[in-house]
Amino acid sequence: MAEFTHFNEQGRAKMVDITLKKETSRSAAAQSSILVNEEIYSGITNQTMKKGDVLAVAQVAGIMAAKQTSGIIPMCHPIAISGIDIKFEWDKVKTGYELMIIAVVKTKGSTGVEMEALTAASVCALTIYDMCKAADKGMVIGATFLKQKTGGKNGDFHRSDKPVTTID
Repeated sequence: MAEFTHFNEQGRAKMVDITLKKETSRSAAAQSSILVNEEIYSGITNQTMKKGDVLAVAQVAGIMAAKQTSGIIPMCHPIAISGIDIKFEWDKVKTGYELMIIAVVKTKGSTGVEMEALTAASVCALTIYDMCKAADKGMVIGATFLKQKTGGKNGDFHRSDKPVTTID
């Protein structure tokens, strides 16, 4: 049975002490997505959306979010992030266009950057929704998940499948 590390001997929340953890190079990649209609796809790809360059703004928002993760996730440690990269890939699907958002975060430290990568990908999707909601409020933000992580005492993780979600 796994030990819950974020609780003290009284069963109350605590931030894990990482003082003695070895400093290593660490990285994490997370993915999110947003499903949009053809009008929004065209507006984003042709940069004709009323609020401006949607992907540029989303990319900056994701970077800013990764840097602020410890301020919004209570038990996350503030981390000196050494790099953040966010990429976008379009896919034509039955119901429109799906934009895949991949956020990669790197550091050299005593704790990982999984939460920072997940936060970056999530905030990118939310920013795209915000910038395009005037055209269509029916956009769907898809599954958000950790694709891989490297470094740390628990070793590397590589997801071999894409999580399946259904919205009915």
